[in-house]
Amino acid sequence: MASLSQSQLIAAPSTTFSLCSPRTSSGLTIRPRRSTVQQRVSCASSRGERSSEPDTSRQHDRRDVLLGLGALGAGATLMPARRARADPVATPNVSTCGQADLPPGANVSTCCPPPSNALPVDFAASLTSSSTPLRTRPAAHSVTADYVAKFNAGIAAMKALPASDPRSFAAQAAVHCAYCDGSYSPEGFPGLELQVHNSWLFFPFHRCYLYFFERILGSLVGDPSFAIPFWNWDAPDGMRLPAMYADQSSQLFDPRRDARHAPSKLIDLDYNGTEPRFTDSQQIDHNLRVMYRQMVSLSPTPSLFFGSPYRAGDDPNQGPSPVENIPHGPVHIWCGDPKQPSFEDMGNFYSAGNDPLFYAHHANIDRMWSVWKGLDARRHTDLTDPDWLNASFLFYDETPKLVRIRVRDVLDTGALRYQYQDLPLPWTAARPTVTRRAAGSLLTPAAKAAGGATKKAGKFPITLDEATSVTVRRPVGSKRSKAEKESKVEVLVIDGIEVGRDVAAKFDVFVNAEDHGAVGSGGRELAGSFVNVPHRHAHGGHGKERGIKTTLRLALNEQLEDLKAEGDESVEVILVPRQGKGNVKIGGVRIELMH
Repeated sequence: MASLSQSQLIAAPSTTFSLCSPRTSSGLTIRPRRSTVQQRVSCASSRGERSSEPDTSRQHDRRDVLLGLGALGAGATLMPARRARADPVATPNVSTCGQADLPPGANVSTCCPPPSNALPVDFAASLTSSSTPLRTRPAAHSVTADYVAKFNAGIAAMKALPASDPRSFAAQAAVHCAYCDGSYSPEGFPGLELQVHNSWLFFPFHRCYLYFFERILGSLVGDPSFAIPFWNWDAPDGMRLPAMYADQSSQLFDPRRDARHAPSKLIDLDYNGTEPRFTDSQQIDHNLRVMYRQMVSLSPTPSLFFGSPYRAGDDPNQGPSPVENIPHGPVHIWCGDPKQPSFEDMGNFYSAGNDPLFYAHHANIDRMWSVWKGLDARRHTDLTDPDWLNASFLFYDETPKLVRIRVRDVLDTGALRYQYQDLPLPWTAARPTVTRRAAGSLLTPAAKAAGGATKKAGKFPITLDEATSVTVRRPVGSKRSKAEKESKVEVLVIDGIEVGRDVAAKFDVFVNAEDHGAVGSGGRELAGSFVNVPHRHAHGGHGKERGIKTTLRLALNEQLEDLKAEGDESVEVILVPRQGKGNVKIGGVRIELMH
């Protein structure tokens, strides 16, 4: 995170990384692979664990080249017939923190947090004891005046610190920019950018980020039990911008928000840049059904809930989780100011941390991780893949010292000494319903005008400039038992999604919709959506040249059951652009079975 020299990161010159060295500077073992003739088309990891990923041989060939170049730079001999094993994404080599690729008119000049002259310490050695007060994060709409005053004082203290202090609000905001907009490369892969969105790193990175932000805030107000609030947009009482963030005299106010969405406007968790014309009761019902779809229908297993694997040497943006797509993305865009050149602050990743509301939004995202695990203790568990558990990040704590923290350190919020205020979850009873042509109680005039017209997809890849349909064969053609469904989930895969990094984009995916224009977000025919929150990257110029290339995976088990399509040999998939029309390409559509 800080700009340390390489000598500060490495314990002794003899441990300098090379292809022939047994360990990298972060202590990660590098083992050789067999000849590159044996491609990983079976999608099995180096540890023998299987995934339902497409052929990633292209990524691993690139990984070999990068490792070889790194080895040559260290004075080692390049051995093209040897391959590095898959490994967790490692702590970034912070000495290479560089200029992010920021949009025109960006209100920051750098995303690099302050440097440090000390080696990072491992978080495992500094775990808080059970005697530390248990912090309870409250719902933002329910806090007292005393709480608001203390929270304001803490944010004011952070803002008063110079930007050179890693505890300052400016430095903390830079953390998100650095990890999300291309200022870092993963350690050992200087030619690749590090990205904590659109993969299985999304949930744990932001949990770590909030944890240290909260510790700094509590230290500055002299109260180690102080906890940040969460914006519980998933329940009716919290579906408006919390009042304490709307007070223009408050430290929590940010003028770079969409003025149309001040209280008492209800949030749209499926926002696509246009203003819905729902009644309040329709909007609440709409939001609850969105939450059910993302948290229940689309998240039946850990591999689907957390997002796609992202290992050392992989290109970033392997595939987002359902919750990262929605409601995470639409809430960002709903809050961002459309009058700003790049939807600052919340509407762009580089600037999102400048709005105090960001931390409340992500506290609720973090809460969703805990809530999801509680919905089904048997099936909803954390991932066990070592490459996820051992992925690591660098943050400053309240002292401030630089800390290396791994995903395995943050699985238990009790060990981190915080919990969330217990609130009802009304969306658990809001299962989407099948929509018929005559239905439309949740339909906007714009949706009615759009109708259900589609064009048939030609040869892929295609540019998504209008509603496009494609017939997709299923891997099974008969109704499966409950045990079979639990063993393997039928998943719709939208592959080769390409979009510019600075483009706000969204498209919806419908299955067997008689008239997609008559289906609201509460309709069962809507399988899910893809959302891109604008952000750019700098390393190697990749951001400007390539944009994002990623994959969307949507679980179909519940949907096929409700649509009575479990015995069909194929389904009709309709892709409908909602935002960024004509700026998204699709590489292909298929259905596969996933564990």
